[in-house]
Formats: sequence, C-alpha cells, structure tokens
Amino acid sequence: MALPIPPEEVFEELFVDLHASKLWDDGKMISDAIPLAKSKEILTQYRVEKKRDGFDLKNFFERYFQPNPSRTSEFKSDRSRPVQEHIHILWEVLKREKDKTIEGSSLLPLPYPYIVPGGRFNEIYYWDSYFTMLGLQVSGKVEIIQNMVDNFSHLIQTVGFIPNGNRSYFLGRSQPPFYSLMIDILAEEKGESIYTKYLPFLEKEYAFWMRGTDSLHNEKTRLEHVVLLEEGILNRYQDSYAKPRAEMYQADIEEAKKSSQVPETLYSHLRAACESGWDFSSRWMQDPNNLSSIHTGEIIPVDLNCLLHHLEKIIAKAHQLNEEQDKASLYFEKATQRKALIQRYCWNSTTQFYHDYDFVTQEQKPNCTLAAMFPLFFHLATNKQAQACALRIESEFLRDGGVVTTPLNTGEQWDAPNGWAPLQWITIKGLRNYNFDKLAQTVAERWSKLNTDVYHRTGKLLEKYNVEDTSLLSGGGEYGVQDGFGWTNGVLLKILSNEK
Repeated sequence: MALPIPPEEVFEELFVDLHASKLWDDGKMISDAIPLAKSKEILTQYRVEKKRDGFDLKNFFERYFQPNPSRTSEFKSDRSRPVQEHIHILWEVLKREKDKTIEGSSLLPLPYPYIVPGGRFNEIYYWDSYFTMLGLQVSGKVEIIQNMVDNFSHLIQTVGFIPNGNRSYFLGRSQPPFYSLMIDILAEEKGESIYTKYLPFLEKEYAFWMRGTDSLHNEKTRLEHVVLLEEGILNRYQDSYAKPRAEMYQADIEEAKKSSQVPETLYSHLRAACESGWDFSSRWMQDPNNLSSIHTGEIIPVDLNCLLHHLEKIIAKAHQLNEEQDKASLYFEKATQRKALIQRYCWNSTTQFYHDYDFVTQEQKPNCTLAAMFPLFFHLATNKQAQACALRIESEFLRDGGVVTTPLNTGEQWDAPNGWAPLQWITIKGLRNYNFDKLAQTVAERWSKLNTDVYHRTGKLLEKYNVEDTSLLSGGGEYGVQDGFGWTNGVLLKILSNEK
C-alpha cells in the first residue's frame, strides 16, 4: 500500500512559502489546514497568482484553506462544577467521530471514534492515548477505549506501525510504544481473550521496533530503532526522515542555521526526540542549554526499552494463552535478556539511579530524569534499586505541585519547572509497586491539588503544569500552553478514583 503523501510534498513551494512567511504563529496550523479545492488546482492557482503585483499570501491561504477547528477553544467551562464532572463533560468535547477522507489533507482517516488531546492537537496521539484511557476506564467508557485500540490496530495493519499521530507528516516515526498497555486495559474490561485477539497486531508492532536486527554486525551497529551493543541489542528513538518537521518547518530550518551539526543530522535528532514524546528536553542534548546540540539518535533510552520489555512479555502471554509454548518461551527469553541489558547499561551504582546510555561514547548520560521511574513502573528494579530511586525522587524531583521532569531549568518544556501527567502517573505507580506508598500519595495529592486549583482558577485542564511555582502556569517549548487535555484528564481521574 502506498503511504499518504505529507503536505510539503503535496503543496511543494506553496508549503515552504507559507511557513517561511511567518504570518502564522504556529506552523502546525498551516500543515493541518483543510484544503477547499483539489491540491493540484490550489498549487496551479498559486503559481499563477503569486507573480501578480500586490499578491497577498494570507488572503490566498484563507481562500483555499480552512483551519482545522479546535473545539476546546470554543468550550466554556463552568468552574463551579467539581473537576470530575467537568472531565466527564469534556470527553464529548474531545471526541471525534470516524474520519472522512479529504483530498490534500494531512489527516490520516481513522475508521472509529477517538479522543484527541485538545488545543492545537486535533488528531489522535499514540502515547497520550494510554493515559487518556486510564480516565476513560474510570468513566466506564469502554466502547471508546475499544474504538481507540481498534484505530491503532488499523494503523498497524495499514501503515505497518502506530505513527506519532494520524497525520501524513508523522509517518516517519512512532511514539513511546504503549499499545501493549492499552491491550492490558481492554483485557481488564473484557477478559484475557483480548490478548489472543490482538496478538497479530502486537507482533507487527514489535516487528516494527525490531526491524533491521538481522542486519546488525560489528561494522554496522545501528539501523532504524535497533542498536548492537557489546552484550546484546537495545533500542533507540529514530525517525525515517532527515528533513525539517512539517509541523515546525521554519523553526527547524532556523535551528539548523545555529547548529554546528549537518542540517540532516540535526533534523534526524529533532525528529527522534519527537518520537520519544519528550520534545524537547536537556535529556537529549550534549549541552543541556543548547537545543542545536541534540543527539537523540545516539542514545539508548531507559523508558523505551522498559516499554519494549513489557511488549515482549505481553506477546509471550498471548502465545501462552494460545497454548503455543515454544513461541511463548521465545518471547519470555527476549524479555529476560532485555531486562538484564537494561540493568547492565542503564543502572548506575554510583548515582544509584537509572540513566540513558550514549552508545557512541559508550557512557551513561549524566542527566537525571523521570525516565528512571520506568523500571519501577514495570517491576524491573530490585527492592534496593527502587529504594535508592525513591530517595532521589524525594530529594531532587519532588516539588509543591508534584514531580519535576528533570531538575534542570533550560527553557525546554520537558525540563523544570514543568510537570507532566504521564510522568506523574509513572512515578506514582512505580513507587506504589515497591510499597513507597507515602511518597506516592504525596506526589498524587500535590499533583491533583495543582490540577484542581488551576481548573477552579481558569476553567482549564492543561497539557503541562509549573510544579515549582504553583501560582504560575507552565511555559517553555515551541508553542503556548494547551487546554483540553486528554492525558491530564485521564491521570487526574485515575488519581481521584483512588485506584491503584
């Protein structure tokens, strides 16, 4: 099957000129716009009109494109409502019905209804959706969870993997692989037969992340998402393309002018960081305060490999339920090997914390980040390691509004002072897994209080929060604070329901 064409290829120089004009604050708005005529007609007309005196690019865009509407921007909150009630109402605001195909649009049509994050994010997002589902489950909305799982299964079937989101310009990359955890949620609601039903999709998802494994050797140690280390194979984040991102096209071109890296190398690392979901963070940089020093593709991330360990275990479980013991044993062995490699390459006995691994320098990255809580979330840490991580969380990450993503304040949105719902939940659950219930409860209470206070103050639930100064909203990053917000709603409902 031929993959849909991204907007920079559909609209060629018109796409470039629209972004270069800087007439719009957010490049994503251009790339998500809905064409009001056939794309070839629009491009032909542009080539004619732009030669005329007094040509107005903004006027041309407004004649031929309709901005993709954000329903959350029009929604008016009743701040007197309890926050749980507000979220239950918001599910309908964030819901999108199955998509229609629109020629020239960057949207990849999905066959079932789904929940979007909100704000500028008007499509389904991969890892966001898992945390959104936590709240949908509390709300008893099993049908929409089923629909979203089926949409992701449809993407695996049709494009070979789950993209970052259902946009043609996301077809070079995925996001943190939470599909197997979504299957867990569905199985909790519908029984263990869910594992065998979705086994073909789980295996295809795994094949995507492991593609290229058989081609690795001592002279070729990295390919796509796989990296050959001295003691085995682990995974990295990596985009298939090395060009400016369609949604931040001009920003990437300008970043390349500031960087000492070859532009294609910089673009590749920026895109890989987007696949991580942490775009952007000092975690991915050689100089924590310089985005153009980014080198994501040279890093073995601890969180990604914990997620793939879970995927291996779930595939093994599904084969076991099918009474395919040989296949089950194979995947259990893969999971066991990966666990040993995570411990070997990511645990630091000096800092007593988990770190990412730079496979080029063959050294751990010095950064301390909340990615270190993924081994606790997935029960991969020993009791002693978990205790050491809990102590560091309490001493270095805990703030008045929850836990900060990294202790560094760099101006990037995945650094201090910001806290994010998914990482609060990973931390809370990781701590609970090792009976650090008091600290887990402290994080949960501080985060939920901050969410609720901001809601009563502004009527909004936000994408991210300032956990250091709870009187301020969050900041940093490439775009303004977004309202909605899928994963914040999901994690907050989960916390407030007191579910473990």
